[in-house]
Amino acid sequence: MSLETLSTVHAHGGVQTVYRHSSTSTQTPMEFSVFVPPHEAGAKLPVVWYLSGLTCTHDNVTEKGEFRAACAELGLIFIAPDTSPRGEGVADDPDGSYDFGLGAGFYVNATQAPFAEHYHMRDYIETELPVLIAASIPRADMNHQSIMGHSMGGHGALTIGLRNPDQYRAISAFSPVVAPTQVPWGQKALAGYLGDDQSTWAEYDACALIRAGARHPHILVDQGGADQFLDAQLKTHILKDTCDASDQPLTLRMQAGYDHSYYFISSFIANHLAWHAERLRD
Repeated sequence: MSLETLSTVHAHGGVQTVYRHSSTSTQTPMEFSVFVPPHEAGAKLPVVWYLSGLTCTHDNVTEKGEFRAACAELGLIFIAPDTSPRGEGVADDPDGSYDFGLGAGFYVNATQAPFAEHYHMRDYIETELPVLIAASIPRADMNHQSIMGHSMGGHGALTIGLRNPDQYRAISAFSPVVAPTQVPWGQKALAGYLGDDQSTWAEYDACALIRAGARHPHILVDQGGADQFLDAQLKTHILKDTCDASDQPLTLRMQAGYDHSYYFISSFIANHLAWHAERLRD
């Protein structure tokens, strides 16, 4: 596996790079961004994964997330993958909707045609990309990883983290889709990618995973009180109720006045990164 460097810039004493490679999971070219903070020669640095939401690429958080100053101070590598396969021949929503298809991979392994050919974002994030990072980014300490995300990416962070508690030491999310089996965004995506047998959906639903016994010691969620998607698509209360009933530790903070945008994320991302840094220490 080899990386093509698309861009490199210096920021906060570190280096922000965008890479492209040929993915074996999606059978397409994939791009992602990596920020490596300033460090001593030979240092190994913990890794924080950031999964983005609907319509996004790696660019959204890379350009608007305002994470680099905190990562530089805390000594964290920050990795932002894309949200779906892309390119010629990759299936999209037939109606061109923003909430399915390109930019909306929902971090699943699709089983339904025509999406099963390329939409294997679960394998890409959980397995392929960490192996590539370990082989290509010498400063990355893959024994110290955590994961975070926004909206659809918050769903991805929660489900991937809950399925792999030994790989990710902490999970955090902004405005996550906590129960995709119970909201329109998730129901459309899971039916389209996995088919109508809803028993196959549970492994991609954080609340269903918790009810089935999945546990993680460190989950932090920030939710904007003025989020326009809160009532219909996010339903954060379902996560709280599920965690309370299952004795799953959860820190849930409702942030009054904040919406679903990167204004919200950029306001609290440094706090999240400091929280991750504490849990990434031995």
